[in-house]
Amino acid sequence: MIRNISVGIDVGSATTRVVVGEFLKGEKNPKIIGTGESETRGLRHGYVVDSAMAAVAVKNAVKMAQNSSGIIIKRSFVSVGGTSLRGEWSSGSAIISKADGEVTVLDINKALADCEENLNLNNKKIIQVFPISFRLDGKEVLGRLEGMRGTKLEAKALILTYSMQHLEDLIATVAEAGVETIDVIASPIAIGQIALSEKQKIVGVALVDIGSETVSLTVFENGLPLSIRSFSIGGADVTNDIALGFKIPLEKAEGLKRGDIEQDFSKKKLDEIIEARLTDIFELIDNHLKKIKRAELLPAGIVFVGGGANISGLPEISKSTLKLPASLGTTEILGNTKTKLRDSSWFTALGLIISARDNHGYSEGSLASLFKDFKNTVKIGIKQLMP
Repeated sequence: MIRNISVGIDVGSATTRVVVGEFLKGEKNPKIIGTGESETRGLRHGYVVDSAMAAVAVKNAVKMAQNSSGIIIKRSFVSVGGTSLRGEWSSGSAIISKADGEVTVLDINKALADCEENLNLNNKKIIQVFPISFRLDGKEVLGRLEGMRGTKLEAKALILTYSMQHLEDLIATVAEAGVETIDVIASPIAIGQIALSEKQKIVGVALVDIGSETVSLTVFENGLPLSIRSFSIGGADVTNDIALGFKIPLEKAEGLKRGDIEQDFSKKKLDEIIEARLTDIFELIDNHLKKIKRAELLPAGIVFVGGGANISGLPEISKSTLKLPASLGTTEILGNTKTKLRDSSWFTALGLIISARDNHGYSEGSLASLFKDFKNTVKIGIKQLMP
């Protein structure tokens, strides 16, 4: 019997995580049958700087996941994030092809392809394309386009791009660890699959992923990503500030950051150090929200995920600075089970599995899904990444 297995690999700047899930017949959510994690070396701000060192981390995490799941991992969905990930707006258009003016899927695809062609890629690769709005003969169309009649179709899309070089390095690193990449999926999109409700994404919400060396901000509205931006700052900067402020080792500073207060340290001074660095992060977020005209205008507020979401006092400082509701991200796909996967630092790898399901993930022993359309996301192999 063919088992419906899906594997997600998240190569983070500090930790590499692997999750193995199995979709059972009649069940909406996957059963997590294996996990693995390893300290990452050879990455900086989310991109590979030493592929050999990074491959060791992937190998170790994969081996651990294989041992716990009993599955030999040959193929996986891989996340991309960090400072190379960009969300860019683009417009395009197409003349309706049928003589009677009826809009078809072909016309929609042509308009979206024009959006891609009008984008200056400049050594970047398109990861995913999200159609945001359409106009038919100058009038906005809500809902289904197929079957309507007109002459000219215009489209606006949010196009997620990633550095070509960094993408090649990442896929090569995973391949060096003995795993083929089926698809790459943007980390914020993967996380949004499990940490945000449809209602939140419709009314307006900001997903903030605080990693070790980067912070990503993704704004959702009307059920779709409206903007994605990454910043070269993260939880490690808070740890470094605490270490310098108290003249203590990084390991002890990390504990203080997470709220493990010891009697020898001033809580007031610690709060001041943490607040100062978080304020820097929130200023970057606020400036971008102002740029896209969403500052103080997101009804579902800010949802924090990632390893840095565990910083003591984070939601409270956010509320006072950004003037928006703030909460820590949670997920319902794990049911009532007590597991380390409830820590949102695992959400990217978990979200990859859900994204795989929605993109018709592969079945163990089947190669059929390896050859789906190249347009939406990057496929297996370095050669296919060349212009």
